[in-house]
Amino acid sequence: MLNQSKKTLISQTSNPVLTLAVAPAKVIRGSRISEQAILSISRLGSRPLIVGGSSTSEVAQNYIKSLESQELDFIQGSYSPDCSESSLEILRNQAQTHASDVIIGIGGGKALDTAKLLAYQLEIPVVTIPTSAATCAAWTALSNVYSDEGAFLYDVALDNCPDLLILDYDLIQTAPQSTLVAGIGDAIAKWYEASVSSGHSEQTLIIAAVQQARVLRDILLQKSVAALQSPGSEAWREVVDATVLLAGVIGGVGGAQCRTVAAHAVHNGLTHVCGRGSIHGEKVAYGILVQLRLEEMLQGNQLATAARQQLLKFYEEIGLPKKLDDLGLGNITLKQLQKAAEFALQPNSDIHRLPFKVALEQLMAAMVSTTAPAEASGISNSLNSQSNQTKKFSSSKSHKKI
Repeated sequence: MLNQSKKTLISQTSNPVLTLAVAPAKVIRGSRISEQAILSISRLGSRPLIVGGSSTSEVAQNYIKSLESQELDFIQGSYSPDCSESSLEILRNQAQTHASDVIIGIGGGKALDTAKLLAYQLEIPVVTIPTSAATCAAWTALSNVYSDEGAFLYDVALDNCPDLLILDYDLIQTAPQSTLVAGIGDAIAKWYEASVSSGHSEQTLIIAAVQQARVLRDILLQKSVAALQSPGSEAWREVVDATVLLAGVIGGVGGAQCRTVAAHAVHNGLTHVCGRGSIHGEKVAYGILVQLRLEEMLQGNQLATAARQQLLKFYEEIGLPKKLDDLGLGNITLKQLQKAAEFALQPNSDIHRLPFKVALEQLMAAMVSTTAPAEASGISNSLNSQSNQTKKFSSSKSHKKI
């Protein structure tokens, strides 16, 4: 047996077990890669279930034909209306009836989240093939679950990142440009969230993740305009890599605390009042401004003021939403705003990774003042503004429009 002094020494020097799902087992990236990709898929299984949305078959014809040429016995299923419990149940039944031995997710973030979670539940491999650069869902060991109406419910941490990620630039380029704009909004949030939640950490991997988030932000600020002006160009590919791949690396290396804070919490709340009225990255981009506004109002943080003004200019250049009206919520009622804020402030919400507490009225005030001028963002002015907003909310009827 160990003597007491040795036991004490071990307890003082040992670290808690750290489990990270850092990256997909394999990434294939490039143009005209469908044949190579299908060969890699065939090594994972021979009876795939393809999970996609209503337009998957149309945009992914090269992959469908390649699956047929390899004589893989595949079936197709839809995640519609969402990555929801009801959709997952239907797809599980399809996969079990077909005796599927691999899941292939083709589509946007919700298709890929559905495919990952389905494979996790069935304990079989999963392949992710994004058809847009709107999120890093193709990379991550995480799935978000929504109601059938599109309201965020909860997320599920998965044991592993996908077994295979196929980033086909030709496929990505068929997506509307607005999806890449949204992906830029989702990805750039990594810096503003990770730096707040983990910027003071002394843990090596978290330091690395936060610095990668800084690099990601700089790439997007410097290259996004050029990328959007020239789809398919080198700058465009670099921005696609940033939104789909590098954004995923940060959460993988840094773990849960480097993934999301207030910006994503605000997104989650908004899904309860606008459903699918805007896409994920657009709401997250708006949520960054809300988070910075909270830092200004509650901490008097002038760096947050400068960052918000920089982002407002950047958003204007590339077309990201700056206020509720830009999300199609110009007629949101006070009751709806409160509902979104209450969900964002749930006890298990990521917003509580902020280094300060946020009250309901403070969050509501931030949500309606994301474009406040810089000169109105000092400590005294912010507090006065917050007080005025609170009085306005208190005296308004629940049906009054903001």
